[in-house]
Amino acid sequence: MAHSPFKAALRAVRFSPTPPPVPPPPPEPEFRQLFADVVPLAVEPRVQHSPPRPSPHPRPRPFHASIPAAHADMAHAFDYFDAETVPQHFLRAGIQHQVLRKLRAGHWPVVAEIDLHGASRHQAEERLLTFLFLAQQRGQAVRVIHGLGMGSAAGAPVLKPLVRQWLSQHPEVLAFCEDAGGGAVLVLLRRRRQGD
Repeated sequence: MAHSPFKAALRAVRFSPTPPPVPPPPPEPEFRQLFADVVPLAVEPRVQHSPPRPSPHPRPRPFHASIPAAHADMAHAFDYFDAETVPQHFLRAGIQHQVLRKLRAGHWPVVAEIDLHGASRHQAEERLLTFLFLAQQRGQAVRVIHGLGMGSAAGAPVLKPLVRQWLSQHPEVLAFCEDAGGGAVLVLLRRRRQGD
């Protein structure tokens, strides 16, 4: 009988026995059964307080919070001075006299203006300091309107000499001169340096 290669190949194949079926895992116990012997703690009566809602009105911030020390140090620095000694114009030491002529002639464009009419002494001082600091970021020449002071109770100007005294003592003011018939001054500020 001829040898069949197919049958020889079948005899070479070994089949592994079928593995026995794996029994299913036992069911997991229920949660209540696991903690059946646990006694819950007594809950104390508590009141949940909701946090207070913030006020819709922002808290007032001091005027000088964001002003550099060179500006803020000027606040409330002058208690008394003689109005007769306040000049109509001012030129800081070391500045050439032609700067005043250029300032009057409009050589530097006015980049900002503030009107201090109706402000008290302290209000005017704070507003002026803040104004000078912010205006210096835009340019050099500004206009400060203080009025002639004809309507004051004492019959003499109050803000006019005060403003000029503050400006002459401010470290960033290089010069000022009268404008608008004496009811305002043109102010030349120091050029803002990069990084300030």
